[in-house]
Amino acid sequence: MTYGGPGEPEGLATRTGGIPLTPAGTTWPHCATCHGPMQFLAQIVLDDLNRPMDSGNKQDGGVMAIFMCQNDPGMCDEWSPIAGGNRALLFPADGLAPMSAPTPGENDEEVLRLGAVSAVTLVPSPAADYFSAREEWASRSGNELRNVLGQLGGQPDWLQGDETPRCSTCTHPMDLVAQFEEGPDHSTAMNFGGCGTAFAFTCAPCVQAAFLWQC
Repeated sequence: MTYGGPGEPEGLATRTGGIPLTPAGTTWPHCATCHGPMQFLAQIVLDDLNRPMDSGNKQDGGVMAIFMCQNDPGMCDEWSPIAGGNRALLFPADGLAPMSAPTPGENDEEVLRLGAVSAVTLVPSPAADYFSAREEWASRSGNELRNVLGQLGGQPDWLQGDETPRCSTCTHPMDLVAQFEEGPDHSTAMNFGGCGTAFAFTCAPCVQAAFLWQC
């Protein structure tokens, strides 16, 4: 996933930032620790991954919306897939609309949304692992490494030990949907502890998702 320039804030596309698209009536996620509304980080259109959202006969793969608490960074265990400081939500692709923000005044706009919307361009790579693919793309294209937004699918490249989450329903290890870098511009980047990387996972048969990061 490479930086494709400014993105459409309400587009049905894989992107970072903007406004989440969700079914009508979906409630904005709140942190389990501080109880404040989370920041919307990214939307992934699962058809880009060519992996269905469940094991039925759906024609569309749905979307994943990722949120993380930024009300008091570092204090709500927002790196953990189970502590309640982040949420990865799965929705069918039909009937989505821009999600209503929490009540005005409940929190500042910059806490709810990133300062920029980044479109994602998908570039295939023959490299054996993500970090090698990242270096190879930057060298071949003449781009800076910061313009790599992450990878879609594949295998996680951990900064620390393997923390692949297990599905809370079936207990099987989950599959990687995407690995994220913080973003090309520090002033509008996602916060993964400073130069960290994040991971979104799903269990397709159980329609469950999880998110975590390492630095």
